[in-house]
Amino acid sequence: MANRVAIVGVGQTHHKSKRLDVNGVELINEAVLRAIEETGVSLRDIDAIVIGNMDHFESINYVDTWSVDGSGAYMKPILKVTTGGSTGTSIAMAGYYHVASGLFDTVLVIGWEKNSESDTTGAIITCSDPVWDRFSYAGAIPSLAAEATAYMKAYGITERDAARVAVRDHTHALNNPFAHLHKNITIDDVLNSPMLSYPIKLLDVCPRSDGACAVIFAAEHKAKKITDSPAWIHAVSTRHNFGWFGDLEYARIPSLELASKEVYKKAGIREPLKELDVIELYQPYSFAGLKWIEAIGLCGPGEAPKLVWDGVTDMDGELPINPSGGVLATNCIGATGLIRVGEAALQVMGKADNRQVSDVKRALATGFGGCFWSDVVLLGKDMPK
Repeated sequence: MANRVAIVGVGQTHHKSKRLDVNGVELINEAVLRAIEETGVSLRDIDAIVIGNMDHFESINYVDTWSVDGSGAYMKPILKVTTGGSTGTSIAMAGYYHVASGLFDTVLVIGWEKNSESDTTGAIITCSDPVWDRFSYAGAIPSLAAEATAYMKAYGITERDAARVAVRDHTHALNNPFAHLHKNITIDDVLNSPMLSYPIKLLDVCPRSDGACAVIFAAEHKAKKITDSPAWIHAVSTRHNFGWFGDLEYARIPSLELASKEVYKKAGIREPLKELDVIELYQPYSFAGLKWIEAIGLCGPGEAPKLVWDGVTDMDGELPINPSGGVLATNCIGATGLIRVGEAALQVMGKADNRQVSDVKRALATGFGGCFWSDVVLLGKDMPK
């Protein structure tokens, strides 16, 4: 039987468009030191390290060995994981499996990105086939625009509906000192921002951030010694259904539907809207904050706008989504999914400061990347059976 595993510590940098004060290794070390200091453990107590980023963005090969001075991995086992935009949640699950397997008792997981020193669009277009994926060959935004227009056509969704999601997340980010963007915006601000690729406008999408996040996973017997409020991993799932952008079902996101259903089945959840307390949803743009909450079963197809307009997902609503401000406020790609997991863990541990939701017993975190791949991680206050 797999060992029970908990998150016992989270550290992250203050995220910005350009962290000119540090290089990549120093950026990593900043997050690592904050995670270590928060838990009171030392690097000697860490058995292994998992690290990930979009290494072809910064053109750095063997980032695991390149970053040893920052990660503290000298003479320790270290694994590099890179799965595109879903890298952050992939490394979280890798850390979980390392401990659940019994191979290690404590694993330090690190995600990072220095987008100010990378060419994101250049990297994405060269990973796409110039013939079969031609429509998405201009980078990430055209693929998301195709999804948005298909969703709008299928269910009558409007640009104003999506703008409400952007306003919610930017409002939440004002409570998060680590967030990259602190913007007090309105619906009209979103609708009047520059058009990038219809229907996506500038304030509908995430920024490009420099930043890092470090999360410590521990086995049951270690977790209880490190903290009296561990965030237990209840279930994880990943679905990478498609290998080509042209294969996608743009009116749906089957990968997220299937991954969330598997997690709910493992955890015995039948009504996620009522049984979850907070969600950190990886949504790189505002329309995903509608379509994707339908995919995780909070409501039926086309019903998300009403849920959002009614305030159900606001900070004081029935099920707050992205109290940290989410990806629309911070996007250091290799760390983005790990930040979702880390923020969900902080909610369960009661350590989210001004962005804390009251009485969190279960928190869900998701990841996204590649050809609309999806990861789902469920955390809880109670130890899993």
